[in-house]
Amino acid sequence: MAESREVMNIKEASDYLGVSPDTLYKYVYEEKIPAFKLGNRWKFKKSKLDQWMDEKSTVREERGKKKPKPAHFVAGETVEAKHVRIRRQEIPGRS
Repeated sequence: MAESREVMNIKEASDYLGVSPDTLYKYVYEEKIPAFKLGNRWKFKKSKLDQWMDEKSTVREERGKKKPKPAHFVAGETVEAKHVRIRRQEIPGRS
């Protein structure tokens, strides 16, 4: 890839980040990525994009360090924590 300029247009920034221009526009309108308008064109500072990527990768790394949720035991059966627990006697038609 060619040397990136400090201030990039949508095409240059999308190439730099490895996403499509449409995805980058989506991130801009959802205010997920640092950008500013110069006239009627969106512009991106390389230093701000680098900082944004560093922050996002740090968040991702911290998320990856979460402890796994413990499984719950109901009537001798393992049920994942995200599922609703129902006792056997509460299930219609089961004894």
